[in-house]
Amino acid sequence: MAGFWGKRKRDDAELQAQDADLAKRAGTALVAADERIRVTTDELVFAEAELGPDATSELRVALTAVRQHLGEAFRLNQLNHDEIPDTADELRTRNARIVQLCDWAQDVLDEHTSALAERIARARRAPEIIAGVRADAARLRARIPHARDTIERLAARYAPEALAQVEANPAEADQLLGFAEHSAGVAERRREAGQREQANLALEASTESVRRAATLLDAVETFEIEALRAESTLAAIVEDSHGDVAVALKETPSPGVATAITALQAALAALPRAGVNTDPFTQLSRLREANAGLDAAIAAARERAARPIPPLEHVRHAIDDADRQLAVARDVIAGHRGWIGADARTRLAESERIRVDLDHYLGTSAAAVTAIDEDHREQAMAMARRVAYLAGEALRLAQRDIDASRPQDPGQWSGQGWGGGRRSGGGDMMGGILGGLVIGSILDGFFDG
Repeated sequence: MAGFWGKRKRDDAELQAQDADLAKRAGTALVAADERIRVTTDELVFAEAELGPDATSELRVALTAVRQHLGEAFRLNQLNHDEIPDTADELRTRNARIVQLCDWAQDVLDEHTSALAERIARARRAPEIIAGVRADAARLRARIPHARDTIERLAARYAPEALAQVEANPAEADQLLGFAEHSAGVAERRREAGQREQANLALEASTESVRRAATLLDAVETFEIEALRAESTLAAIVEDSHGDVAVALKETPSPGVATAITALQAALAALPRAGVNTDPFTQLSRLREANAGLDAAIAAARERAARPIPPLEHVRHAIDDADRQLAVARDVIAGHRGWIGADARTRLAESERIRVDLDHYLGTSAAAVTAIDEDHREQAMAMARRVAYLAGEALRLAQRDIDASRPQDPGQWSGQGWGGGRRSGGGDMMGGILGGLVIGSILDGFFDG
């Protein structure tokens, strides 16, 4: 008994220690959140001066919401320290809520102030950024004559359609740099006039224009390097393509390989003669596409050669057998609708669905088809066998349901109506049907062999 009371005292002491720690955390969190609101309010004033009221509207709304919720935390803290006695549970609940509200307030303010931090820092560095924009514009403008000379040199070697992607780059870069310099001047004047929001927008426009101008000028130099690389790669692919055609002509003849060879030979013949301005990128893409088509055709032909193609007679026999088994299963289930369960009906429905898909796959009625392309025979036979299998399953499950639905007492079949002979006859009929389907399956395997 003494051990029980001792354990309870230890538990109470631990709980009191936890409550004291929670109360301390609540007080600290409340002070920190209140200080954070004061600091953020000062930051909001500065941000509005630098960025304008529109850019800081979200922070202003968030600060209002935080003040409102933190007012609840202060009210709870006041209840904890008024003259009315409180239970330990009440104090614990209030302190936990105070900590929760203060943590939420800190998270909200962190999110919104961090979103503005980069823009505020950028606004503080506006004079430095404006000077950098002007220096970058001057440096890039000095590159424009070289870029124009490069375009003229490339025009003597490459076709106009190849140069279309970079031909206008020097002129566009010149326009962008002029816009950047003008925007930098606008940003400077708006900033001096106290119109900080408009100044920041103009500053962002100027820096983006300089970035785009640099990209356009870099693209001219990159194009020359990539064009030389494409020419080198094209020469290697032309040589490989001639070898691929020679190898393909030794393969087992097939329509797909013949078509791919013709396409690759046409791509090789379309290459311009020496001394003519070319588009190496388009020619390289065309040759690669033709090469890939030939590789795919050869792989398909080899795979087909390694896998025997079913004769047309076997495919037609499989379709006829599937239709026969499906018709039998459909008739039996339709004739005993009240006795057939969901399993048999599901198998029948799936078999009928695949049979419809088979017609769609062949593009005509499978029962009347007279010719099936070699590429479609294997799939057509697989679908037909699946139809037959599901139909056989439907018939087997239907027979099970019919047997389960018949009365087990032979006397119930006597007299007028169902007689004992009728029951025996029904079983004989179903046995004959199943036996016929088994024989059909055996003959199907015989013909497939």
